[in-house]
Amino acid sequence: MTLALFALLFFGSLAAGALGGALGMAGGIFVVPLLTLAAGVPFPVAVAVSLVSVIACSCASAPKFLSTGLTNLRLAVVLEVATTFGALVGVLMVGTVPDPILYGIFAAVLLVSAVQMITGRRDRGPQPENQALKHPSLAGTITGDDGSAVDYRVSRLPLGTGLMFGAGTLSALLGIGSGVLKIPAMDAAMKLPIKVSSATANLMIGVTACGAAAAYLLSGTLDLELSAPVVLGSLVGSVLGAKILVKAAGPSLRIVFTIVLLALAVPMTANAIGMNWGASL
Repeated sequence: MTLALFALLFFGSLAAGALGGALGMAGGIFVVPLLTLAAGVPFPVAVAVSLVSVIACSCASAPKFLSTGLTNLRLAVVLEVATTFGALVGVLMVGTVPDPILYGIFAAVLLVSAVQMITGRRDRGPQPENQALKHPSLAGTITGDDGSAVDYRVSRLPLGTGLMFGAGTLSALLGIGSGVLKIPAMDAAMKLPIKVSSATANLMIGVTACGAAAAYLLSGTLDLELSAPVVLGSLVGSVLGAKILVKAAGPSLRIVFTIVLLALAVPMTANAIGMNWGASL
């Protein structure tokens, strides 16, 4: 590996890790384009390296989120069961679904999630008492942007669990992290604060990526030489991103996340209609 390539992968992964960490979705979704488009790495190898970077990002930024109370650990454990089963189904389906269909489905999910972020959540008024106490063990409290304590509870857990299963399946099929799917699901469907959604998703994506990365390692697809600069850059970037998320205002974070969703939908849609954007996205 040349010094130029090492620098490209390190600083590119640093930027990807910082952006992903700030949004709670790690930088894996940006690392695959970096490796395939900028470094000319074959897609399967890029996916394997990207999964390792997702694990690194999640491990590096998770302690910051946990110490500030943003991560709902109990909810993460519940939802991760569904996500893991979804990822297992996705692995078994690899090679059976045409790529254009996969890209089309993912682009649709991105666009729907972006619309949900733009329109925001509608206040349906006070819920009946039995609804408020439906999942009391999963409720939590965070510090709001003004410094006051903000209580929240988990709504529509069965719907959220189903969406997590779908997120795990699509992520395994497309070879990218599922934070971009999990965050809107928790934000819009389960009515969680955006910071809680981002921090909880950040923890979950690392767990999900471990199984897939292990499969790539055992198959010999994982390139450890390429992984070194990517993991190092992702670690540094994710720590910076975690600090940004803790300090960022919720509305600003929602705007940034919406922009990212729309930007990612463009190449996904292009590939769905056969344009082969970058030939590897």
